[in-house]
Amino acid sequence: MTLTSLIVPTFSQMLGTLSGWLDKAQAQLPAAQAEVLLSARLAPDMFPLATQIRFACVQAHEAVYRLQGEAFPAALDGLLNEGREAGERPGSILEAKARIGEALALLQSLSDDALDGAAGTQIAHALPNGIILDLTAEQYARDWTLSQFYFHVMTAYAILRAQGVALGKADYVAHMFGHIRPGTMPTG
Repeated sequence: MTLTSLIVPTFSQMLGTLSGWLDKAQAQLPAAQAEVLLSARLAPDMFPLATQIRFACVQAHEAVYRLQGEAFPAALDGLLNEGREAGERPGSILEAKARIGEALALLQSLSDDALDGAAGTQIAHALPNGIILDLTAEQYARDWTLSQFYFHVMTAYAILRAQGVALGKADYVAHMFGHIRPGTMPTG
């Protein structure tokens, strides 16, 4: 498995899934209640849904630029700041879906081997608190970016569920339906 074949489909599938959850929230809840969801948190010391969505998108952007050895564009700082400030300015579901769309567009713009040149290279990943992680590109993909991405996606799922949006396991693994062997789907 290559870095591109691991990162791009994983992020693309789950970002599309996250966008679908927001669609379900809008369909299931009155408009005003759906918009309030973006301010919902699992715990008082956690970021709200709006931040979880933006930080999932940040992970996709950062992985693409970092694994290609490119500097982060200024727009990525804007996305990070949106996420950090989402407690005060959560934005709208439409804006959250736009951020997901931007991340998906970036992923879809990549060639089939766009991230593979990083294989075996060293990455110094600096955290905001001053800690620096020394990782290979493979360790960065497996141990950092995928785990951080899933943390934010799953936290978004948990917030939506806690706020009454009817989501289930099938909503989480919707991308797997294309792999169901014909005639094996239970009925009833």
